[in-house]
Amino acid sequence: MMPDLEFAILGAAVPAYAAAPMLLFRLQVSNRMPREPVQSVAVRTQIQIEATRRRYSPAAQARLLEVFGEPARWGETVRPLLWTHAGTVVPAFSERTEVELPVPCTYDFEVVSTKYFAALEGEEGAIPLRFFFSGTVFYESEEGRLQVAPIPWSKEAAFDLPLACWRELIAHFYPGSAWLRLQRQIFDRLAAYKMAHGLPTWDETVLRLLEAAEQEGRQ
Repeated sequence: MMPDLEFAILGAAVPAYAAAPMLLFRLQVSNRMPREPVQSVAVRTQIQIEATRRRYSPAAQARLLEVFGEPARWGETVRPLLWTHAGTVVPAFSERTEVELPVPCTYDFEVVSTKYFAALEGEEGAIPLRFFFSGTVFYESEEGRLQVAPIPWSKEAAFDLPLACWRELIAHFYPGSAWLRLQRQIFDRLAAYKMAHGLPTWDETVLRLLEAAEQEGRQ
């Protein structure tokens, strides 16, 4: 018989040192067949935001307009959102073990999940997540031969990520800033404007353009 694995997310934390923005989720892997020791597990994970599992204040509803549309239609438009994919390798164990699942996090506002997270700024509670697991289990047969078996897609786990943890991540990797991706042609035009007007920073460049647009709107 092959091992029968169950998965659970026990917690999440912001790493003290990391080369790129990420969260570390504490992944517990249990073997319901402990007499079949596991040699290793290559785990792949798809993570979704279960947007229907939380309430939203009027302010959050307004900020989520671009994601879900008018609140009057949310019964039709609010659906789970794909957040990201992640993976890790679980070393040998028999009954139960815990490992860190590193999940890369983007602050690109062209990504729907980032818009969702940003819309919850100032809100309380948690971000409802669901983890869907797949991958490969390596174990020994009764004859001592190495066996390989897939992890069925039916393996999943729910976890509520505290909003405080997400805010800690953003404050750690993007202190007082936001990240916006531009098409190259638009960036080149913006850079030419910055140089032509002798503006020292990108913040001042965008601010100058906003002020000009506001002044034009008042005329």
